[in-house]
Amino acid sequence: MKILITGAAGSGTSTLANAIAEATQTHALETDDYFWRPTNPPYQVKFEPEERCARLLKDLRARPETVVAGAVMEWGEALEHAFDLVVFLYVPTPIRLARLKLREEHRFGKADTEFLEWAAQYDAGTAEGRSLEKHRQWLQNLRCPVLYLEGDGTVEARLQSVLAARNAIIEGAGPK
Repeated sequence: MKILITGAAGSGTSTLANAIAEATQTHALETDDYFWRPTNPPYQVKFEPEERCARLLKDLRARPETVVAGAVMEWGEALEHAFDLVVFLYVPTPIRLARLKLREEHRFGKADTEFLEWAAQYDAGTAEGRSLEKHRQWLQNLRCPVLYLEGDGTVEARLQSVLAARNAIIEGAGPK
């Protein structure tokens, strides 16, 4: 089964994807590894859209059980419809920004102000890239089930919700 965990930056997609991968003994992938070329400092040069899509599709096809963390909107129809389940995480902006600030300080010694400003506009959708409205529209057009997890739930509670939806799909009932 291929599962995509998506949402705004700081919503917990990577944390949940890793928890699912561990619980199901599968592999977790990060869309940032396909979006951004390796640079020092990181996050400076993007892969071309066709290249990022082809690379991620190749890795998805190589493993029948995979959990992907991040956003794949507008990466190409083949990739966008490659999942058996999409989980959308929504966390209020103040919580996300606090998480992102801590993460950035831990990784890089300081938080990038431009990145935090970009992440802060997600609900309003005033900047390029992901937004709540774009995500909601995209989710409506998916062919697979979508599980919406809203609020600042624990990783364990989120994990149990995803595992229940996964099991329902495997059993042919779809997520509940």
